[in-house]
Amino acid sequence: MRFAYADPPYLGCGKLYAQHHPDALVWDDPETHRELIHRLSDEYPDGWALSLSSTTLQTLLPMCPTDVRVAAWVKPFAAFKKNVRVAYTWEPVIVRGGRKSSKDGASVGRDHLAEPITLRKGLTGAKPERFCRWVLDLLGWMPGDEVDDLFPGTGVFGRVRAAADAQGLLDFSEVS
Repeated sequence: MRFAYADPPYLGCGKLYAQHHPDALVWDDPETHRELIHRLSDEYPDGWALSLSSTTLQTLLPMCPTDVRVAAWVKPFAAFKKNVRVAYTWEPVIVRGGRKSSKDGASVGRDHLAEPITLRKGLTGAKPERFCRWVLDLLGWMPGDEVDDLFPGTGVFGRVRAAADAQGLLDFSEVS
């Protein structure tokens, strides 16, 4: 199967990535996200996952096909912001497709993950390894499946998938 994971600059947060990419500010336009969602749906009919912020879920979810699910990454340790009364301690992940069942050996994923944020990884929004393993579980990934990381950032998603694939792992607790 062929899957994709997309973790673009979140809507309204392009300035945080301007030093890393000259086109980062285009992600402040909802239409850029709409185009990405259409690309994911067209090029990855087996399944895809998209990270976004909780504050933009209301804008981006209506752009998605009706058969998507929303999963939640809950961050027990998160950065609290000055003058923000309710902390931002979760992020949605929109998921479409994936394996239909676990009868073929694919891991069974939960629609939530409690995992702290990463710190000092050199890129705002860098995801922890356990998050990457969870996204693979959500898609029903199995060794040998292709997974395109459309926004590789620090490269952690690709490293986690490659390590599991090389070891033929379905149980991600074994990935170090």
